[in-house]
Amino acid sequence: MENYLQETKMLDFSNHDIQELVATRGWKELGTFDCLKSIYNYVRDEILFGYNVDDSIPASKVLKDGFGQCNTKGTLFMALLRACGIPCRVHGFTIDKELQKGAMTGFVYRNAPQNVFHSWVEVYFEDNWYELEAFILDKTYLNKLQNQHPECNGAFCGYGVAVKDFKNPVIDFDRNNTYIQSEGINQDFGVYDCPDELLKAHHQEMSAFKAFAYRNLGRHLMNHNVSKIRNS
Repeated sequence: MENYLQETKMLDFSNHDIQELVATRGWKELGTFDCLKSIYNYVRDEILFGYNVDDSIPASKVLKDGFGQCNTKGTLFMALLRACGIPCRVHGFTIDKELQKGAMTGFVYRNAPQNVFHSWVEVYFEDNWYELEAFILDKTYLNKLQNQHPECNGAFCGYGVAVKDFKNPVIDFDRNNTYIQSEGINQDFGVYDCPDELLKAHHQEMSAFKAFAYRNLGRHLMNHNVSKIRNS
């Protein structure tokens, strides 16, 4: 279990801002279940769904940004858990880019890689590993998206969502797995102790030009699309 509690370059939980957040929220004073659930809800709903400059940014940068996607919100989630002594690891995948259609539009979608790098966090609690993915989308964004598609009574794929039951996705943690993009998975890279190790072995396959275009234009257009839905 020691490997699942260690600080790393990306899981920089000794950072002042992270430590201040943990202290302000009183997470270390809670029982393990309440602590885990509170951190999960914080990362899901108070760190908004959005696209950061890179998957490899540390948890402190995700916190400063105030938004993130699967990989970056996962990094912050893991850092906060480890800061409170809760063991966790990361599971890497790719998802089909169709899952991002709507968040990605136009030339951004056309030029995006077919296989998009993805991960979720696995947390060890009460002798079980729980697969937690649904912290990716904040509830406000998801609720607005559901309101825009009232006709959907079953599976849904797009706008950062890939689930079997769009109206009732399993997004709340209560000693259960949670998923919001899992139906889009098309490759499984397995589990790693930390995101640093996962990114050494696997990362988003993209040309230097496309990576530059994503950082400086594509992600801003995607964040604009997401904000339009959230504020609709």
